[in-house]
Amino acid sequence: MPHWPGRHLGQSGMGIPNPNETSSEGICLGQHALVTGAAGFIGSHVSEAMLGRGWGVTGLDSFDDFYSPAVKRRNLANALANRRFRLIEGDIRDRGTVDRAIEGADIVVHLAARAGVRPSIEQPLLYQDVNVTGTSVLLESARQRGLARFIFASSSSVYGNNPKVPFSEDDNVDHPISPYAATKKAGELICHTYHHLFGMDVTCLRFFTVYGPRQRPDLAIHKFARLIEQGKSIPMYGDGGMMRDFTYIDDIVAGVLAAIERCGGYHIYNLGNSKPVALRDLIAAIERAVEKNAVIERLPPQPGDVERTYADLTRVRAELGFEPKTDLAVGLRRFVTWLREQEAA
Repeated sequence: MPHWPGRHLGQSGMGIPNPNETSSEGICLGQHALVTGAAGFIGSHVSEAMLGRGWGVTGLDSFDDFYSPAVKRRNLANALANRRFRLIEGDIRDRGTVDRAIEGADIVVHLAARAGVRPSIEQPLLYQDVNVTGTSVLLESARQRGLARFIFASSSSVYGNNPKVPFSEDDNVDHPISPYAATKKAGELICHTYHHLFGMDVTCLRFFTVYGPRQRPDLAIHKFARLIEQGKSIPMYGDGGMMRDFTYIDDIVAGVLAAIERCGGYHIYNLGNSKPVALRDLIAAIERAVEKNAVIERLPPQPGDVERTYADLTRVRAELGFEPKTDLAVGLRRFVTWLREQEAA
């Protein structure tokens, strides 16, 4: 059953908010968003941020077992305590569920996906079904209800092994090297089709290696910090020279909010830190944050892994005013503090 208290209540909890009223952050109060993947890492943070700015939010999540559903439910604790949040459990591929979830929404913030490069190589059909079919179902439901604004979470993985750095939104992305990356490129194309044919306003956001509190337990920073804390070995694929543009969750959320506020036409933006870090240097930084030395297990490179990611922020700075603010060392300290609080709970 959905958790659905007080969809039309404003921040004070009294009455229906003026739809023309705006918050200090410039976001209109009284509007309502459908956030898919709301119980996930990024989705739960985005939902909380929107609630904090006066939005009503419907969170749609399937609570699949890619990682612990109990962890995802903990992610939503703060949102569920808010009277302007409702939760619908269901699959983005199910048209009836999506139609119910989208009812009353002013915008879709589509963050749900089957995630991960390496698992997509093992289950390519599942990734295509969830990521491509699910996105199509959401777009079609939005179109039939006259909903004009749609935010799509894409990925830096669409750039593949692009030899040109930093990666610009105008770069050719016709050569993805994993099924996951291919599904994200496909999602961008489907979104463009709906903009072209039906005039839907769509913004695609290419996220660059997001980390911070609530990060998925299978991702490098979470896995490495946990294993180092426990005195266990950590896997390092290749020679440690692989580079990633690690971007703190608060900066990503700020970019998503800016995209929501200015969603119009069809646009693609990079959301990254624009400061790529080599894997060996990341491990050293985590060691400093945890204050313990890592035991490294050296393994061969993995298929589907790109050599580096590096975001060109020229366009997003100019058009959305996006500017990452969180240094890696600061973000890692915050993450380790959160991790220890979770383990102590």
